[in-house]
Amino acid sequence: MAIVTEKVPLIEQSWLEHLLDEFKSPYMRELEAFLSKEISSAEVYPPMDLVFNAFCQTPIDQVKVVIMGQDPYHGPNQAHGLSFSVPKGERIPPSLLNIYKEIRDDLGIEIPKHGCLEGWARQGVLLLNATLTVRANEAKSHHNRGWEKFTDRVVDLLCTRKDPIVFILWGRSAYEKFQHICTNASHHLVLTSPHPSPLSAYAGFLGCRHFSKTNAFLKKVGKTPIDWAVHS
Repeated sequence: MAIVTEKVPLIEQSWLEHLLDEFKSPYMRELEAFLSKEISSAEVYPPMDLVFNAFCQTPIDQVKVVIMGQDPYHGPNQAHGLSFSVPKGERIPPSLLNIYKEIRDDLGIEIPKHGCLEGWARQGVLLLNATLTVRANEAKSHHNRGWEKFTDRVVDLLCTRKDPIVFILWGRSAYEKFQHICTNASHHLVLTSPHPSPLSAYAGFLGCRHFSKTNAFLKKVGKTPIDWAVHS
C-alpha cells in the first residue's frame, strides 16, 4: 500500500512538493508496510483518504496557525485527519468541548452544535496531529512507527519560514515536540498551556486566552484574524 502515488496523491500538491523526499525515505517505506499489515488485520483510523486531510484543507503557503494534537481519535467515525475535530453528527469530544468553553470565555462565542473544525482549517489553521493514524480503540498504538519523523519535518518547514506563524501547543508532548525542532522561533508566536483534556484543563488551559492572543498577533503582523466561530 502506497501512502502517496503518482496517480492518486492523498496530500495537497504544495505540501507534496516540500515533502517528496520524506515519502521516498526508508522510514516512510517501513511505515507503509506497517500500515498495510495493520489495515489487513484491524480497523485503522482515519480512513486512508483522510490521513492527510489537514494538509489538503490548509496548503503550506496559507498556514497562519498550527494547533498540535497527539494522535487521532480512536473511536469509530471520529477521526477525519484534523486534530481535535470530528465530523458533523458525531458527539463533541470532552477536550474539544473544553476548547469551545475557552473560546466562549475568551471571545464571547457560543458553544457550537457540532465538532467539525474544517472552517478553521480553511482559514489557515493547520490542525496537525503528531501521529496521523491509530488502531481502533487503542490510543497511541501507532506511535514510534515513523509518523513522528514525518510531522517533525512538517514543523521544521514551518519553523524555518520567515513569515510569522502562531504555534498553539497544548500539553507537554506538543511543547516538547516543538521545542526540540524549532531552535529559533523569535519571529513566531508560541503559545503553551496544559492540554484541554478534562484531566488537565483546569490546571491552566481554561483561561489561557490563546484565541484572542492569536488574533492580536495576526493583526499585528498584517494578517487577517481567524474567525473562531464554528458555523453550522
